[in-house]
Formats: sequence, C-alpha cells, structure tokens
Amino acid sequence: MSEGLVLLSTAPTEDEARSLAQALVEAGLAACVNLVPGVRSIYRWKGKLCEDGEVLLVIKSTEARREALIERLGALHSYECPEAIALPIVAGSADYLEWLHTTTGGVL
Repeated sequence: MSEGLVLLSTAPTEDEARSLAQALVEAGLAACVNLVPGVRSIYRWKGKLCEDGEVLLVIKSTEARREALIERLGALHSYECPEAIALPIVAGSADYLEWLHTTTGGVL
C-alpha cells in the first residue's frame, strides 16, 4: 500500500483555493482538501520582504499520487512558484486511511 501524505499549499484568494481543491479532488489526485482562510504569510520574494493574506490548502492524498498532484497544482496555480510541501502521514485511523487510498485510486 502506498503511504498517505498531507500536501500544504497556499492560494491568494478563497475562490482560487476552492477552484484548486475541486480540480484536485475531481481528478482523483486528492481525497480531501481543507481550506483555511485568514492565513498571513511573511516571506522574501525576489529580494523583497512581502506580507500577504492567503488561504491555506491542506491536501490529503497518497505517495503514489504525489508527483502528479504537485504537477497538476503547479499547472493550475496562479503563483509563479506555488508552495507544495508534502508531509507523510505516519499514523491514522484505519477507516480514514482506507478511504483515503480508495478515493485516490490506491490499492490497499
């Protein structure tokens, strides 16, 4: 069985975040995406210190879908360099993890 993962990303607006989430779930690349509005990001971009409001996407998927998920996210995203940080799921409820793998086309 491929391992589960959580991929973190951000979007500039709730509309874009919702659009990204729907596309990823519809394509079977993510089982679920949580949208967390009200995130404040402080970062350096092209030599400048920046601060922006963003929406955090918490994307649940599998290791088997990771590369395709990151590629599709990048293709759909408005940012030149969208965040895509994958974290392994090291444990979880058996029922949830089974649903996660089944929803993304994984094999248990």
